[in-house]
Amino acid sequence: MTRYLLPLAAFALLAVVLGVGVRHSKDKGVVASPLIGRPAPQFTLPDLLVAGAPFDSRRMHGRWHALNVWGTWCVECRAEHEVLVAARQAGGLPIVGLNWRDDEAEARRWLAQLGNPYEAVPVDAEGRIAIDYGVYGAPETFLIDPAGVIVHKQIGPLTAEIWERDFLRRAARGKDGS
Repeated sequence: MTRYLLPLAAFALLAVVLGVGVRHSKDKGVVASPLIGRPAPQFTLPDLLVAGAPFDSRRMHGRWHALNVWGTWCVECRAEHEVLVAARQAGGLPIVGLNWRDDEAEARRWLAQLGNPYEAVPVDAEGRIAIDYGVYGAPETFLIDPAGVIVHKQIGPLTAEIWERDFLRRAARGKDGS
């Protein structure tokens, strides 16, 4: 009986140490993207907001912007939508909404009902651009600098705190060279 006690106690201690470490880790839930520090993939897709007009991602070069991957089928996208609408109303950082594998009519209804936080909405009907960006699932949001380099990737819904801390502050630091 005592020969099992020592390994059991060691396992329990290890579990407690790992649990405390994970609980206090500021990076828990963060999946680092291999695209951070690399040029954002370029694309040209139809724009949901302007019938028949293409959206060319090169049009965003020269300024900071966020690329938000979303779909009407995504429950968490609805959860973050209010944050995106508030961010657009506050100004400061333009948001492009990559509509991923969605029904275009449903996407238009969604934006009409809930508000449109996007400067443009390229339609990635087949999901090829999302693959180029390494998207795991919606929502995901990328911060892209004026040179077209991905600076940050948020997996999961944005909150006002995340938007301020990880997007606006990073962009502001980049603008003033800090």
